[in-house]
Amino acid sequence: MATSTVRQAYRFALDPTPTQARALASHCGAARHAYNWGLALVKQRLELRATDPKVEVPWTLATLRREWNRAKDEVAPWWAENSKEAYSSGLDGLARALKNWAESRNGKRPGRRVGFPRFKRKHAARMACRFTTGVLRVEPDRHHVTLPRLGRIRTHESTRKLARRLETGTARVLSATVSRQAQRWHVSFTCEVQQALMPRSAGPPVGVDLGVKHLAVLSTGEVIANPRYLDAAQHRLAKANRRLARRQGPRAADGGRRVPSVGWRAARAELSRAHARVANLRRDALHKLTTELATTYTTIVVEDLNVAGMVRNRRLARRVADAGFGELRRQLGYKTTWHGSAMVVANRWYPSSKTCSGCGWVRAKLPLAERVFHCEGCGLVLERDLNAARNLARLVARSGRETRRNARGPDVRPGSAGQTGLKREAGTSRRLGETGTVGSQGPTARNVALAQARRHLE
Repeated sequence: MATSTVRQAYRFALDPTPTQARALASHCGAARHAYNWGLALVKQRLELRATDPKVEVPWTLATLRREWNRAKDEVAPWWAENSKEAYSSGLDGLARALKNWAESRNGKRPGRRVGFPRFKRKHAARMACRFTTGVLRVEPDRHHVTLPRLGRIRTHESTRKLARRLETGTARVLSATVSRQAQRWHVSFTCEVQQALMPRSAGPPVGVDLGVKHLAVLSTGEVIANPRYLDAAQHRLAKANRRLARRQGPRAADGGRRVPSVGWRAARAELSRAHARVANLRRDALHKLTTELATTYTTIVVEDLNVAGMVRNRRLARRVADAGFGELRRQLGYKTTWHGSAMVVANRWYPSSKTCSGCGWVRAKLPLAERVFHCEGCGLVLERDLNAARNLARLVARSGRETRRNARGPDVRPGSAGQTGLKREAGTSRRLGETGTVGSQGPTARNVALAQARRHLE
């Protein structure tokens, strides 16, 4: 049986002791400290380079590591308390951020424009640390993992899914990332996994129309309800927010910002747990849906939705964000590769809702409030979302075998040629990245650093 090697992550909740929890927080803080130190060094060198072109600016992970090893005894005399991987993790994040900014500015990185890196605040930045070397092991008892300098840590859930693959030799651990979400620590193992390619019979393509009323409507007629976990949790979130607002600590001795009290920290932790529960429920529902689609159908056609533009509508923003359209498409992208199916992305400007799935007649306008499609050409009366899903499925059916074969690589947008003159969908008239006119800002420190970095790249 043919096999393929893919990269897959296994995430487990941890149950550390208080001492281990402090050690985990110390490693994440060390990564943040190294990131901020490296960013300050880059900005300082950029200022010097403006007057002396011979000044070297550390821009890659190798150069940042070299500078850190030279200065770590002075800037962080406590560095030996944590694993060297913690500092390397922070510097690696900075190197990636600098690379992304440079490629975005030069037009080499697709998508939204990436800004220049910013400093990470202690209580606002995500607590995470990545280990790539050292002892990265899942213990045979299925309830413990071993990490560098942190030792043996008990897991809150069983690790049997990954342990079985490691024992049979079908998986190899590449790295481990520890992170904290709402007072709960997790470890994520990135592995190279050998997966068997199951032979699948070719079937008709299925169109998936995403929406707010229904999360997804398939061209087969199946309707997947939108669970709306955020709406269901609004009462609990409102209570937690009111409790947090009432528990303010005393002001500092100098009359500055208030000092967080014990009650305020407890209320904030409760609010974080409420938000984390909503996120976990949404992620679980999306994983179940995308796995079912990738394993059931051979070709899945989805729309290239302008989610960034949709959330600008203040009446729909919360519902669109709660549905998780972008996460659904991201999961379909890699799961179709795992299971031997294909995902096809339709052109953003293809009017799937305004086109008749029976005769191809295109309506001039179709407001969002009109949920039933009426065709003036053939008289078809069909629910709006089902009509759009059938049109998406017809795209691949018209394109033929060549489109389906190409879709097994990167995203394929059938109809991109010759579709630019078609009328746009209702509510998607604004292109991705279009924004209103922004007034010019003064010469702040951030703008000065951006200008210096541009000169460095030039």
